[in-house]
Amino acid sequence: MKLTDFKALTFDVYGTLIDWESGMVAGLKPLTERLPQPLSRDQILEAHARHESTQQRQTPHQHYQALLATVYRRLAENWGVQVSWSECLTYGQSVRHWPAFPDSAGALQYLKQHFKLVVLSNVDNESFSHSNQKLAVDFDAIYTAEDMSSYKPSDRNFEYLLATIGDIGIEKHQILHTAESMFHDMEPANRHGLTCCHIYRRHDQKGFGATMTPATKPSYQFRFHSMAELADAVRAELGG
Repeated sequence: MKLTDFKALTFDVYGTLIDWESGMVAGLKPLTERLPQPLSRDQILEAHARHESTQQRQTPHQHYQALLATVYRRLAENWGVQVSWSECLTYGQSVRHWPAFPDSAGALQYLKQHFKLVVLSNVDNESFSHSNQKLAVDFDAIYTAEDMSSYKPSDRNFEYLLATIGDIGIEKHQILHTAESMFHDMEPANRHGLTCCHIYRRHDQKGFGATMTPATKPSYQFRFHSMAELADAVRAELGG
């Protein structure tokens, strides 16, 4: 099996292309700086993952900006800090400030020459539009949680992908699902029989950071530590 056997790369965005963990930690500073005892980066991220996952499961129709605002309030309650709803809303709108990984835009621009590029993301369309500017590439299709009123790892998101991607001329066996999150992406992609490429951004860190621990050990057919490594592997297969 080769990377160039595929015709489309379907991407998780946040954690894979956008450095959402740095974005979250920065966006939560107005809250975390008020704590009597400092928390480690991973403690902050793991608490966020727990509340975000619960909220996504309980309110799958909730717009992602509103969902993040609710997560901010839950974290404040969890940590015993009083916050206003306007502060919560400010955090809900923070996705527009989350940075891209330094290698994402260049790798995507190269990969666009050889694959259709598709987004399958737990985000709202407005927030993604700001991230897309940072990624500096025109995706062939964009499927968001807002479009399907559902959040990964729900099977609904992958069913939507597979029901819709044929409109751009792609069949299931031509998809390489490319993502960092074992919980949000690798597990459900396995259930739907997709070939997977793991972008292991946290390879030098312990734990799962801003994502929940997966219930199983998902399988994947390719693994790279960055998007740059993936682009280099494609380049090598093509003899360039």
